[in-house]
Amino acid sequence: CGPTVYNYPHIGNMRAYVFADTLGRVLSFKGYRLTHVINITDVGHLTDDADAGEDKLEKAAAKEARSIWDIARHYTQAYWADVKALNIRQPAHWSIATDYVPQMIEFAQSIAADHCYELDSGLYFDTSTVADYGRLARADTQEGEGRIEAVEGKRHAADFAIWRKTPPGEKRQMEWDSPWGKGAPGWHLECSVMSRALLGLPFDIHTGGIDHREIHHPNEIAQNQAIAHTHGLDCAENSGARLWMHNNFLIDRSGKMSKSSGEFLRLQLLIDKGFHPLAYRMMCLQAHYRSELEFSWENLAAALTRLKRMVMAVDRLVDSCHGSSPSQQAWHQNVLGLVDVFDKSISDDLNSPLALTAFEDLLTLKKVSPHHKVEAIYKLDEVLGFGLQGLMRSDLRIRPKSATITEAEIEAALDRRQDARAGKDFATSDAIRDELAGQGVEVMDGDPLRWEWKLDVA
Repeated sequence: CGPTVYNYPHIGNMRAYVFADTLGRVLSFKGYRLTHVINITDVGHLTDDADAGEDKLEKAAAKEARSIWDIARHYTQAYWADVKALNIRQPAHWSIATDYVPQMIEFAQSIAADHCYELDSGLYFDTSTVADYGRLARADTQEGEGRIEAVEGKRHAADFAIWRKTPPGEKRQMEWDSPWGKGAPGWHLECSVMSRALLGLPFDIHTGGIDHREIHHPNEIAQNQAIAHTHGLDCAENSGARLWMHNNFLIDRSGKMSKSSGEFLRLQLLIDKGFHPLAYRMMCLQAHYRSELEFSWENLAAALTRLKRMVMAVDRLVDSCHGSSPSQQAWHQNVLGLVDVFDKSISDDLNSPLALTAFEDLLTLKKVSPHHKVEAIYKLDEVLGFGLQGLMRSDLRIRPKSATITEAEIEAALDRRQDARAGKDFATSDAIRDELAGQGVEVMDGDPLRWEWKLDVA
């Protein structure tokens, strides 16, 4: 499940794509041929996931006084920029919902007689016509879906919109003719149609955030059952996907995760505060995807420090390889042992925390060929996705938006400090260090990098 492109994604949204990317990387690592699809929802998703409220893009377009197509284009590009910044691999297909509206109408027509009914507001799916509805959410049909807002005329609380009619007297920016009148497809319909078109039913793995497990994915499953003329879910293939995998929530105690809060936690805010995006990738991998992950600036700073140490260790290893020829012998058994631990960990329901530990143990392994270690590290990094082969520690030194001093001024100050130290003028040397510290710059004596931003994580 991809983004609804009515606003910038927050970092909780992006955890789902780091998880799906890690899953894809593991499958490639294990030798599987991968066809990965991410959908872009540019129509149909209402302000409430339970088919209530306004269309998210129509609402955003009205608020920003822009074309809905401009809104979708702008936020799709913003999402793609975040995907690139987090080293998330490009999928085989980006499926755009509005490209598939004719197929959605055809899909709805094919199931309408047996599974749907029409109201003044649109065409609704009757959830009582399929077996085991809501089982994915471990929910009872009557109780588990009772939080869905009532729509007058609905047969059951859990019934959901397949096609939403444009209300009389209104005109939406995105609307199409259909057998049920002008309108737009329901959000749930989009995913079934696009996955069927690009992957076929059933396909292997469907991913998404755990919030989709309660309403959106049960509705997808119901549609998939209807189109395939299947019955119960005792056979997983009847759901449309053989496996449904969900990542847990990112928890933010500050309350800034919500997009309605103004300056919400999006990737650019992390960058503005001086954190490299891959620090957030590290933070995600430090927790199991099915566990809640608590966000704090302190936790992000710790993840950045861990990534820096990893990059420094790789740099030292690469330097130690210079001037020597690669060994033609097989990898040392200790290298093979840690690669095996990594493999078993990441293969055990993507246990990335344990895999990271094995990876770091490999970095510090003694008395083995550095060439073999570098080869193994680059191979395993294809799973972790940090891009260590091209990542430099200086790349991780991002200027905070609040910084007033320039990098040229920092380098000039450090040159003056070096001259002062050479002349044993330690009072001037200390004064320059303190002046830099007051501007958020941490001086690192004896380190070739010389300085880093001292991040304020308050």
